Amino acid sequence: MTSEKGLATLAADTANQRNALAAGFLGWTLDAFDFFVLTFVLGPVAKDFQVSIPDVALTLAASLVTRPVGAVIFGLMADHYGRRLPMALNVAFYTAVEVLSGIAPNYTTFFVLRLLYGIGMGGEWGVGASLAMESVPARWRGTLSGLLQEGYAFGSLLAAIAYFVIFPRWGWRPLFFIGTVPAAATLLILAKVKETDAWRQSRTDWATYKGTIFKNWKLFLYLVLLMTMMNCMSHGTQDLYPTFLQRQRHFDSHRTAKTSMISMVGAILGGLAFGLYSDRCGRRRAMVIAALLAAALTPVWILAPTLSLLVLGAFLMQFMVQGAWGVIPAHINELSPSSMRGFFPGFAYQLGVLCASSIGYVEALLGEHFSYTQSMGVLAATVLLVGAAVIALGPEAHAVSFGKEDVSV
Repeated sequence: MTSEKGLATLAADTANQRNALAAGFLGWTLDAFDFFVLTFVLGPVAKDFQVSIPDVALTLAASLVTRPVGAVIFGLMADHYGRRLPMALNVAFYTAVEVLSGIAPNYTTFFVLRLLYGIGMGGEWGVGASLAMESVPARWRGTLSGLLQEGYAFGSLLAAIAYFVIFPRWGWRPLFFIGTVPAAATLLILAKVKETDAWRQSRTDWATYKGTIFKNWKLFLYLVLLMTMMNCMSHGTQDLYPTFLQRQRHFDSHRTAKTSMISMVGAILGGLAFGLYSDRCGRRRAMVIAALLAAALTPVWILAPTLSLLVLGAFLMQFMVQGAWGVIPAHINELSPSSMRGFFPGFAYQLGVLCASSIGYVEALLGEHFSYTQSMGVLAATVLLVGAAVIALGPEAHAVSFGKEDVSV
């Protein structure tokens, strides 16, 4: 009887781990999908609203700028009320804003909605990542971190597929409506997830919680710097790439979508591969190797003379960039104090997003004045090399136990 009860408990724990990871993955997938559908249609949106492409690219930056607000709101809620409720409210909020974006009558309304969308996007990662990383076994944390983070690449892949199928026939507005499907799936799965033991064990009063923030200020500043470079690496190689293909290489919508899809397959595989490698050889080593290889691949990614080489470069670039990113959920959750894992890593992440938010706009401006090849190539190589240095010089808490103990640097 005891054995049967033990097996039943094990099965229930396994199911809960699977559901927590699935909810985090789908939530991040939806987040990325909603963000990246816009990157495919900067030109058409600009034309409809009678503004320039840099003006619409600025709405991408607007979504990034308000993400720290969401990290604060939903992160504090997650540390006080648990991970599940804030995550459910978050998904419902940014899904509603995304649908409204699809019916925006003018540029000003669209811009405001993208600001609001950023609040929802900023709250999802910290809450979802803490829920997933606290639920899964420590020995698998890096591998599953790669899977979780590549929900972002999977969302981009789905955005490319939607653009390929929907845009040529119905235009850009319906692209903002179909995210309601993964949102509903996320909420259904989330309803089956239990709160984590790590959250229950680490709840503190407000005075202790506030003291933990100040105690770890050096660590927090480092995480903001790290996430600034990581977001420069990611957004600098992704956001304007469809526009580069269309404006610089004269790709039509189908070829642009296919190339982006292939690059996102590379991203997913890279996240899984480097996440697994980080479990065996450490978080920093895996991330530094990925960033340096990405820097070395920059000429193939942006200067390839033939279609086949260009597609290969896109695949390999995202394999490396998102390979480094695949380690991030495990790495910064392991570095963060247990009592504030809902707030601390998410807020640091989103402040990094804020600091990096102008990179797409800068690339668009430089691309219009010089070329997208020059602007994206130089900026990408620079941030990849600087990012590798920042990662290498930082701390690591590989496979640390999640519980009451705090981490400080």
